Amino acid sequence: MRLNLLALAVPLFVFFMVLEFLVAKKKKLPYFNLHHSMANISIGIAERLLDVWVVGIFYFFYDYLQKNYGLFDIEPSLLLWCLLLLCTDFLWYWYHRLAHEVNIFWAAHVVHHQSEDFNYTVSARITVLQAFVRTLFWAGLPLLGFPATMITSILLVHGLYPFFIHTRLIGKLGILEYILVTPSHHRVHHASNEQYLDKNYGDVFIIWDKLFGTFQKEDDKVEIKYGLTHPLNSYSFLWQHFHFIAELVHAVRRTKGARNKIRLLFSRPDSIDPDARSQVEKRFMIRHNTMPVERPLNRYVIWQIAMSVVLLFLFILFERYIPVMQQVLISLGLVLTLINCGAIMEQKQWIFYLEFLRLLTVCFGFVIGWPALWMNVLLLSVSILLLGYFANIRDYYLQWVYDRRT
Repeated sequence: MRLNLLALAVPLFVFFMVLEFLVAKKKKLPYFNLHHSMANISIGIAERLLDVWVVGIFYFFYDYLQKNYGLFDIEPSLLLWCLLLLCTDFLWYWYHRLAHEVNIFWAAHVVHHQSEDFNYTVSARITVLQAFVRTLFWAGLPLLGFPATMITSILLVHGLYPFFIHTRLIGKLGILEYILVTPSHHRVHHASNEQYLDKNYGDVFIIWDKLFGTFQKEDDKVEIKYGLTHPLNSYSFLWQHFHFIAELVHAVRRTKGARNKIRLLFSRPDSIDPDARSQVEKRFMIRHNTMPVERPLNRYVIWQIAMSVVLLFLFILFERYIPVMQQVLISLGLVLTLINCGAIMEQKQWIFYLEFLRLLTVCFGFVIGWPALWMNVLLLSVSILLLGYFANIRDYYLQWVYDRRT
């Protein structure tokens, strides 16, 4: 049996998230906000899920470039593995720096900085859009002649390390502060304090920041404020992904002249009118619900996210044995779940319609997977009953989810 062992990253990361939460709770440190953590993990689930569909594209992209345009034909050796790690981190530094300094790149990266917490769940806030942008920068590696197998292997290591620097529990690390990116350095990077903005872009090595003048040491006397300088105040899965794209499009449309429009795309994020956020929220009817989320609702979201994590793990592990149509339906069901969890935390009552669609998706998935006549008849009957009692099911669902209130 050929299992996809990359699935083991899912329980590994979850283990450290839970461990960090338990340590922080024992020390009575307010480092975790339930809804921020659920939003962070939701985005991480989506990124891991979409990776199943796109990671092969990246491999063939690197392979094609190296075989057709590579300057050298590099063979693996200890020295060249070390060189590849340095080159990878160097290109990451410039991707990361430009992702903060150029609007079209910030649109893909902004999701990673939205959380007002700073813990291991924040490391999950990576989007597939960011993965595509990073790949364009890492295209320099196969052009140098590094083979795709080496590149994808080093990217696994390079992608693992940053997870462990998203924490407030680990202090400064002595001599390592001069060589590696540490939790202390990365706390500065995620800070929205003015003195810390646009600092410490390194991923593994801090040397690039010191070399190019973007290094900032953490001041123990300064209380760090995390998140965006203009907080998003939304748990919406879709709005977290696309709000800055909407703001950028809005700003470009209001800018006169083709040259000025292009210049705005490549300008810094602070060139966008601060009022653009409120204007696009009004356009898309984004309303922030300030009502407190009650305990039964919290339990519902936690169980939805927990089940999604388990399903994601099994999906990746047995990826090679799941038919394509069922992979599509599982992916659709997971995405609908993530959208709904964000909407539940904002107490949007239209979530029932997506929940109903998800239920029908599951039924259709069973029909595709087990095409026996009796199964099709049974599920068709269930679908008819669901449609017939739609209004009653909706009322019951809303009463049950929202603390059994009418």
